[in-house]
Amino acid sequence: MTEPAPDPRLLVRERGLAGYLTEFRRRISGGELGSLPVVVGLVIIAVVFEIQTGTFLTPGNLSNISVYIAGPGIMAVGIVLVLLLGEIDLSIGSMAGLSAALWAVLSVTHGVNDLLAIALAIAAGAAVGTLHGFFFAKIGVPAFVVTLAGFLGWSGLQIWVMGNEGTINIPRDSLVRDFTTHYFSDIAFAYGLAALITAGYVLALLRTERRRERAALATRPVAEIVLRGGLVALASFTVAYTLNQHRGLPLALVIFLGILFAGHFVLRHTTYGRQIYAVGGNAEAARRAGINVVRVRMTVFTIASSLAALGGLFWAAQAGGASKSLGSGNLLMNVIAAAVIGGTSLFGGRGWVWSALLGTLVIQSITTGLNLLGMAAEIQYMITGAVLLLAVVLDSVSRRTQRTAGRT
Repeated sequence: MTEPAPDPRLLVRERGLAGYLTEFRRRISGGELGSLPVVVGLVIIAVVFEIQTGTFLTPGNLSNISVYIAGPGIMAVGIVLVLLLGEIDLSIGSMAGLSAALWAVLSVTHGVNDLLAIALAIAAGAAVGTLHGFFFAKIGVPAFVVTLAGFLGWSGLQIWVMGNEGTINIPRDSLVRDFTTHYFSDIAFAYGLAALITAGYVLALLRTERRRERAALATRPVAEIVLRGGLVALASFTVAYTLNQHRGLPLALVIFLGILFAGHFVLRHTTYGRQIYAVGGNAEAARRAGINVVRVRMTVFTIASSLAALGGLFWAAQAGGASKSLGSGNLLMNVIAAAVIGGTSLFGGRGWVWSALLGTLVIQSITTGLNLLGMAAEIQYMITGAVLLLAVVLDSVSRRTQRTAGRT
């Protein structure tokens, strides 16, 4: 009896560079685009705006972008988790505004300890997310309806909490103000973080290869590990050098990266993360496999709303204070757009937490570039909308191509 031909994907590492090129072509032809369109788009955006303005790639501008992406990026991490379930959360904008209002009234108006007020605001976000998750996962109300009701209800509560105050300005000595204004000016901080990221990445690769070796699976050659580590080091130290040319490492970026790494670890290296993908891919199959679908759904909405609350504090810091209108406007759409543009599927079960970084970078880069060119806000909305539509089209085409190729 003739043995079946081995899966060509298992032979990639044995064929060297030719094997990787073959695998790359296979993935592209099969609709597995990954983050490639976003990375290419970022490069094009940077080149176009640098040619048009001459100041887009200056250290000061890039440093400002790294601060501006923190608030919506943190919120987008939560949306990525919700989208992985194949659901949506329309309440994150109002939750961000409510969180800022609660913190401002507690800390500024009533003199509550700043750190305690921050903790209470985030706890309020967790409570709201748990409530949404309960109605969705336990009662069976569609997430769209639950969070739409939340969007309206929490917006009203935000206005009520603010009372007669139209705006509550952030004091100069506030911890919340430090979220977007504090920089680690010593160059050792930025370079140290770059070294830590590089070392962590290489150690994670080595750990994965040891596990594959113990399982008698194909492993990466040493040359590939060195190359991957070198590319990460190049990117990390380039960013560190650029930031040090301005004011140093922003605290906002440190917090955002910390949340991204934590989210990546949970999704890729824990049972809970695998359960999120399983529920998003096929909830009924996940239930039959013994996964507590209700628990997974409720906790995801809790995490998403908590991150929305934290992001709202960053948004308030950037705006200079809390107000009755904070969190309204295009914040919700930009956060959802960031997750989708970054590569997270609207159909559930596919994506990664770094979509929040990539998508937010795309939107903020477009916004910053158009501001440098003096473009009106309506032009920014139209361009961002077009980019979002393009991302969804790519996702839909990719899924259809994978179904045709028998890979979904």
